[in-house]
Amino acid sequence: MQNRRTFIKKAGLGMAAMLFSHTMLRCSKQSRPNIIWIIADDLSPDLGCYGHPLVQTPHIDRIARAGVRFTHAYATGVGCSPSRSALNTGMYQTTLGAHHHRTLDKKPLPDHVQLVSQYFSQAGYFTCNGYGTPDSRPGKRDLNFIPKEPIFDGSDWSQRQEGQPFFAQVQIYDPHRPFERDPENPIDHSNVDLPPYYPDHPVAKRDWANYLEAIQVLDRKVGEVLTRLDNENLTDNTVVFFFADQGRPHLRGKCLLYEGGIQVPLIIRWPGHLQTNTVNNDLVSLIDLGPTCLKLAGIDIPNHMHGIDFLSSSIAKREFIVAARDLSTRNLDRIRCIRTKRFKYIRNFMPEKAYLPYNHYHAYRYPVRTLLKVLEKKDALPPEQARLLQPTKPKEELYDLKTDPFELHNLARKDEYQDKLYEMQSILDAWIVRTDDQAEKGGFGATSMEELIAVRDKKYKPLWEKRGFNPDEMDYKAYLNWWKKKLGIDVEKMSDGI
Repeated sequence: MQNRRTFIKKAGLGMAAMLFSHTMLRCSKQSRPNIIWIIADDLSPDLGCYGHPLVQTPHIDRIARAGVRFTHAYATGVGCSPSRSALNTGMYQTTLGAHHHRTLDKKPLPDHVQLVSQYFSQAGYFTCNGYGTPDSRPGKRDLNFIPKEPIFDGSDWSQRQEGQPFFAQVQIYDPHRPFERDPENPIDHSNVDLPPYYPDHPVAKRDWANYLEAIQVLDRKVGEVLTRLDNENLTDNTVVFFFADQGRPHLRGKCLLYEGGIQVPLIIRWPGHLQTNTVNNDLVSLIDLGPTCLKLAGIDIPNHMHGIDFLSSSIAKREFIVAARDLSTRNLDRIRCIRTKRFKYIRNFMPEKAYLPYNHYHAYRYPVRTLLKVLEKKDALPPEQARLLQPTKPKEELYDLKTDPFELHNLARKDEYQDKLYEMQSILDAWIVRTDDQAEKGGFGATSMEELIAVRDKKYKPLWEKRGFNPDEMDYKAYLNWWKKKLGIDVEKMSDGI
C-alpha cells in the first residue's frame, strides 16, 4: 500500500485514482463490466465540453463531467472503412492491406487475426452492433476486409441472456454529410469563426454552422442511449466510450492528415472507477481502444495487436501516433504522418498529386469546394486558402503545433528544424518496417482502380442530373449560386460579386 500511496502522490490524484481503480478491478471478483462504444461519424472535438462556444451538447458533456475527457485522441485513417478496420482489429489498416477505402477486392483477414468483438464473444460476452434501440437493425459495419463470421451476436444488448455482460457498438451517422439541421437550436452562421484556411464567406459559414447543428442532433441521440442505460439500471456497471471514426467532414478535414482529419473526441465514463470530470492530455490512438477494452473485461490482449492498454498504470504512454491516407473516394494517394505532443510530420509519397483532386463526391457534397474554385478564378484566395487547390504537394511537411495549430507554416526546409525533421523521418521509417506497411509492396491495381471509379461515377451521374449540372463541364459560378439557394443564403443581399 505504501508504494501505491507514493505513486498517487507523485502522479497526481486525478489520474492516479483512475489508474488505481482500473488495476483493482482486474484483480477483483466483481462481475465483468458491460462496454459500449458510441461511435459518431466524422466528428472533431467540436463539442461544448471541449470548449466550443456555439454548440449545445448537454448529453455528451454529461459523460465528460462523469468521466475522463481526452484532448489528444486520433484516428489511424481518414476514411471510415480504413479507420474502422483498425479500430475493430487493434491493428493498423496498412498492415492488414485494408488501407484503401471501400475497395472492390477485399481480402480475408490473416488466420491469426480476429475482430475485437469476436474475442469478447469467446469470453462469454454478448456482442452487438446497432443503433442503441431494442428494435434496431444491424449497425454500420464498414470494414475493408472479409471478416470471419459471425462478427456480432446480435444488433442490441436486449437480445442477450439474463445477466450476461455485453460489448456493444452503437453507431450514430451524424454529423456525416448531408447534415441534419437542428430546428430546436439553430445556429446563426454569422457567429461562426472559420479556420484561416477557409474563406470568410456566407456559404462557408452556413455550411460550417450546419455541421455544428448536426452535432447537436448527434447529442440528442447520445442522450437517448444514456437514458436507456439509466432506465435499465445498467449505468453503474457499464463503461461508456464516446468517440468518432475520423475528423470533421470539411475540406482539410477527413481525407487529409491534418488535425481536422484525424483528431477526434474521446470521452470515457465508468461510475465508481474513473475519476469524474477529469481531463487527460496523453496521446491516444483509436487503435488502442480494442486492447484497452479487452483488459477491462479480463481478456488477454493478443500479441499481434498494435494497440496498447492506455488506461494501464504499467504501460508507457505513447510518444507519438501514426495515421495514414491511401485510396479515398476515387482518388489514389499515399500519405503518412507522425504526430507527437508538439510536432506533426507528414510525408507525401505522391507529391505530384493535388491535395483536393476532383471527385464527384466532394463536388456534390462540399459547397466550399465550389466556392474555392470561383474565388480562384477571381484571383481572390490568400495563400493559406489557395494551397488546397494547388496541383502538387511538397514531399514533406513539418509543423510546430504549439505555435501553428492550423498547420499553415511548413518548417520542413527550415535549417533550424532539420534535426527535428530527421527525428520524425526516422520514426516513420521504423514504423513502416515494424508494422509491415503493405503500401510499400506495390500500388493499387490499375484495373481495380478503373472499376472502382466507374462504380462511383455511375452512382453520382443521376444525382448530378437532378441538380441540372454536368460535372465534366462545370459552370462553377452557376453552381455556387445553386449552393447559395440550397443553403438559404439571401443572394440579393450579397454584394461580394460572387
